Amino acid sequence: MKKGLILIIAVFLSSFLFSQDVELKLTLRDGSIMSGTSKITSVSLVTDYGKLEVPIKNVTSLDLGITTDKATFDKVVGLVKQLSNSTEQMRKNAYDELVKMDVKAIPAITDFIYSSKYEPSTFSDYTADGALSELQAKYNVTDGFTSKDIVAIDYEYSMGGKYDFAKIDLKTEYGTLSIPKEKIKHIDVVYTGDSGNGEMTFKLLATKHISSNTNGGWLKTGIMVKSGQKISINASGEVTFASLSGSKYKPDGSIVGSTTTSYDSYEGDYGTSSSYPAYGNVVYKIGESSTQVLKAGAKFNGNASASGMLYISIYETVYNAANTGSYTVKISVK
Repeated sequence: MKKGLILIIAVFLSSFLFSQDVELKLTLRDGSIMSGTSKITSVSLVTDYGKLEVPIKNVTSLDLGITTDKATFDKVVGLVKQLSNSTEQMRKNAYDELVKMDVKAIPAITDFIYSSKYEPSTFSDYTADGALSELQAKYNVTDGFTSKDIVAIDYEYSMGGKYDFAKIDLKTEYGTLSIPKEKIKHIDVVYTGDSGNGEMTFKLLATKHISSNTNGGWLKTGIMVKSGQKISINASGEVTFASLSGSKYKPDGSIVGSTTTSYDSYEGDYGTSSSYPAYGNVVYKIGESSTQVLKAGAKFNGNASASGMLYISIYETVYNAANTGSYTVKISVK
């Protein structure tokens, strides 16, 4: 009887834990942004090497590719062929139909006009290239779009494949919205300081996460902080700066093997003059566009004076990809 009761409780707890909502930030193809919660527990990604089941807690973000289907492709082929019709009104009607189609028409047009079966129209008024350009502008799609869905995992790895879902039910302050996949461009999995998730651990790579690196130098933690919240940052590890004659640094800014004074702990608020960073320090900022580069060092405890996404990096004014080593950074927000 006791074993049966324990089993029932275990099943109940498991069901409860995996039914907890996750907070998502959706960027739609029309440029609008929606935030809310969803009951997604994992991402089932079908890759070229097999199926990958990624728990949602390990997912940083998703970039959704654009795929077409046979019905859309066949319709596109028929309309593109009509662009060669000798009657101007027929060409215009076909063109208007093309630019009214959904985002799946973009890869269909691209595939067809680059195929051996495509014969460009002799008329220059309504063209397949023109329709493609209008659709790309309409859905904010660049020439380098991909058909694969890209999943970022644990802030370090990316994997491409197909995440097959029809829509996301997003619970917002205005009610639950059902958003079709084809309307979504990007998904951020957001962690908030008051969500009870506790401490989160990140790895800062000296080959990439340098504050002066303009291409991915700041690691996006996915942690949303609110003004006044208590933030604790603890870092350990060692990095070697090729940009500083191969000197080895620790998160507190000390040089390995040197008698340089280190500052192991810092208590303070954002924006104070004593928070100015030194080479090798773990640094942070709130918001992607923020220009404040502030010191965390090996230990930091402070109160946020702004609200937004928390970003972290390693401080150096010159970026060199030949750097080596990494820091392990643990962050908690109360």
